[in-house]
Amino acid sequence: MERPANRNESLAALTDNIEKVIVGKRKAIELVLTTMLTGGHVLIEDVPGVGKTQLVSALARSVGGQFGRIQMTPDVMPTDITGFTLINQGDHSREFRRGAAFCNFLLADEINRASPKSQSALLEIMEEGQVSIDGETYELPRPFMVLATQNPVETYGTYHLPEAQMDRFLMRISMGYPENKDEIAILEHNEQRQNAKSLSPVISCEDIIALSEKCSSVRCSEELKNYIVALVNETRNTDIIKLGVSPRGSIALYKASKAYAMISGRGYVIPDDVKFLAPYVLSHRIILTPKGRSSCGSQEGAINRILETVRVPV
Repeated sequence: MERPANRNESLAALTDNIEKVIVGKRKAIELVLTTMLTGGHVLIEDVPGVGKTQLVSALARSVGGQFGRIQMTPDVMPTDITGFTLINQGDHSREFRRGAAFCNFLLADEINRASPKSQSALLEIMEEGQVSIDGETYELPRPFMVLATQNPVETYGTYHLPEAQMDRFLMRISMGYPENKDEIAILEHNEQRQNAKSLSPVISCEDIIALSEKCSSVRCSEELKNYIVALVNETRNTDIIKLGVSPRGSIALYKASKAYAMISGRGYVIPDDVKFLAPYVLSHRIILTPKGRSSCGSQEGAINRILETVRVPV
């Protein structure tokens, strides 16, 4: 594998490689890469058939990482995700059998179809990057990222994700339907059998870890830190929001802004980075009041209204 010369070329090469199979969704790809560089997790909320699974598979293959997938249904057990301990009947020794979580990129497909007990199995995994079973702790490989999907339209037989679970996701994004020209390209790719399995790695997992560590060197001015905190505080002091953003949300927006600046080829954060990312990072962390639902229509609408009211540093 021929490695790019610098970090900007590495990220550009990774994005271009994924775009070979995920056509016309560069913004979604960059948001997923931003989440990956922060060490966070992403919830992809969209209808079936728009390429969610292909995106995750393409990302894993592009970095030479291990891709794991688990279809979240009501009969999925927590041990299917985390693993379990077996007792050897011969010598009575304990043997740990790894679950689906032991990979670099875990696709939890239709996460809201799993029972709350199975959903909760992901909490420690997403927060600590480890699994604790029978008094033993097992570290997950690095990098590690959960990419969960849910269908926002079909809700029969689903279990609403609790706020504590939603707060573990750094971003909530939607891929959306492709434009006409992009869908034509998708048809051609399908005819030529171009899919995630045809991709080769362009960077390694070690490169991703190194890039994540370099995100800390991206500069964020005091004015922009104050701007982030002001946005979060406004969610706690407005009559359109019943539950505001926690400090975890402000940390997420801060880290995401630095990672997105790096992806954009800059060594510093600008106000537009914060404004662009705020709806993706903050909207799933709030609960609207009846007034907020009627006046804003959605959580994203409420965050966009707050972006209009809080003064942007210049």
